Amino acid sequence: MRSVEHPHEIAPGQREKATMPDDHSDASSAQRPSYASHPHTGRAATAAQGVVAYVAITFGLAWALWIPVWLLRVPTDSALFQFVFLAGAFSPAVAAMVVRGRITREGFADAGLWPRLSSAWPYYLFAWLWPLLILGAAVALATIFRLFTPKDVSAAVISALMVTLISIPLFWGEEFGWRSYLQIRLFSDRPLLAALATGVIWGVWHYPAVLAGYLPNEHGLIGVLIYPWYMIPFSIILGWLRLRTGSVWAPTLAHASNNIIGPLVSTTLLVSGGHGDLLFSARGLLVLIPLCALCAWIIFSGQLKPQAVTGVGQSAGG
Repeated sequence: MRSVEHPHEIAPGQREKATMPDDHSDASSAQRPSYASHPHTGRAATAAQGVVAYVAITFGLAWALWIPVWLLRVPTDSALFQFVFLAGAFSPAVAAMVVRGRITREGFADAGLWPRLSSAWPYYLFAWLWPLLILGAAVALATIFRLFTPKDVSAAVISALMVTLISIPLFWGEEFGWRSYLQIRLFSDRPLLAALATGVIWGVWHYPAVLAGYLPNEHGLIGVLIYPWYMIPFSIILGWLRLRTGSVWAPTLAHASNNIIGPLVSTTLLVSGGHGDLLFSARGLLVLIPLCALCAWIIFSGQLKPQAVTGVGQSAGG
C-alpha cells in the first residue's frame, strides 16, 4: 500500500490538495487518518499540544453549560434543559476547529469532511443498521436459552431508521471532535490504545449529563463511575468506521443510530435503559455479548492495525 509523502516533500501550495482524496479513490488512501509514527518530533509535540488544548476546551465549554443545569435541578423535560445539553454536545466540534485552525494550525486536510459514499457505502450501511444487528443477536440468545419472550417492536423500526438519518447533524458535533480529532491524534501509532483512552475521556466528559438526568442512570454513583467503560466499545466501533472510511460521517451515522435505534433494544429486551442494567441484569448481558463480540472481531481481525493505514502520522502519546 503506497504511503503519502512527508510534508517536506510536498510543495506548500499542494499539501492540502495532496491529502484530499477523490470520492472515487480507494477508502484506504490519503484521507484516512494515519496511525504511523511521524519521524519529526516537532510534529509529535504539536500533536500533544493540540490534544491538551482540545480536551481543555471541550470539557470547559460543555461543563460550563451542563454543571449549572445539574446544580439548579432544571427539569429534564424543559426546553431550557434540552437546549443547553444540545449546545454542550457541540463543544467537541468547536474545540477541534479552534485547535486545528488557531492553536496548532494543522488545518483540516485529515478532518474527514468528505463523505466518500461511493467507495465506502458498505460501512455506511453497517453504521445505519448496526444496532439492529446487536438486537437480532440478543433476541436470538434469549430465544435459544429460553430466557424470556421479547417484545415485538418491528413497527417502530422503520420510523426509527428514518429519524436516524434526519438526526445525523445533531451528532456531528461530537464525532468531529472525538473521532476526527482526538482519537486520530491520541496514541496515533496505537489505535486500540487510542480507542481505550478516548472512550474513558469521552465517558468522563458525560459525567454532568449523567448526574443531571440527561442520560439514563438508575444505579447512583456506581452508574456514574462505570459510565466511561461503556464508551470504550463504542470508541472501538466508531473509530473503526472513521479509520475505514476516512470520513467523520460514517461514525456520526453510527452514533445517531445507536442513540435512536438503541432504545429499541432496551424495549425489546425489557431492560429499563439505565446503563448499569447491562452489567446488573442477565438481559443486559445479552446486549453486551454481541457488542463485545463485534469489538473482538474488529481488534483480532486486524481492522485496527497501524500498517493497514496510510498517510502522515502525528503521535501525541508515543
